Amino acid sequence: MKQSLKFLSGSMLALSLSALVQADDHGVDERLVEIAGGDHRPAEWIERNAHRHPAETLSFFGLSPEMTVIELSPGGGWYTSVIAPFVKDEGQYVAAHWDMEQEDLPGYAVQGFAAFTERFGDEATYGEIEIIPFNPPSKPSLGEPGSADMVLTFRNVHGWNGDGILADVFESAREVLKRGGVLGVVGHRLPEDREGTGAGGYLKQSYIVGMAESHGFRLVEASEINANPADTADHPSGVWSLPPSLRDGEETADQYRAIGESDRFTLKFVKR
Repeated sequence: MKQSLKFLSGSMLALSLSALVQADDHGVDERLVEIAGGDHRPAEWIERNAHRHPAETLSFFGLSPEMTVIELSPGGGWYTSVIAPFVKDEGQYVAAHWDMEQEDLPGYAVQGFAAFTERFGDEATYGEIEIIPFNPPSKPSLGEPGSADMVLTFRNVHGWNGDGILADVFESAREVLKRGGVLGVVGHRLPEDREGTGAGGYLKQSYIVGMAESHGFRLVEASEINANPADTADHPSGVWSLPPSLRDGEETADQYRAIGESDRFTLKFVKR
């Protein structure tokens, strides 16, 4: 483990969906494009740029090099490998990762955390990143109140919602952000005309907007950067039927590869 890593143990909606600004004409930072295609990233990660649009998404959120940016539950570090090099000289990247002191932590989390710390210990490439344990409600702090410029999360809100802690996550993000700071959320989108709030990893965009706005945020813009009209959001294994999981096996793999990754909402909020 590299020494450069610092481990620090419906009616609520203010805007209707029809009023959301579909902001897809933002300029894209060419430095982000360069980093997203850099040889420090595995080839299979770069291939997924076509589905995840990291440079476009981070430009939409307004990421700039001098920011202190916190990524919630970064997993293996797909987005870390783009954000950390971008802010390493002037800003600070913080990974709110698994809590290694959590009881009954699954083996994949232990292994994933070890792989993350090894990969991102290269200070020349990623800077001196900071890793903090994030496990609300027992460990909800993301840092000193009002200390962060941006909090980002990618494809995690369905899990927190299923665990009943989504409100806690939004509260933690609100607490750590400066006034006017940005919360950026990408999640698997359930069509608004479906019954219920969410299923199979998908959530309604209106639900996330309502939850965020009820916890001190204001929706600024919604983008279709990560939309995929071919995703019907009704697969046997939910979002995990699609790439990269392809959970339903080789018999249907080509069918789901043709669809591509999930249809996703991309939402930019600011702290009120």
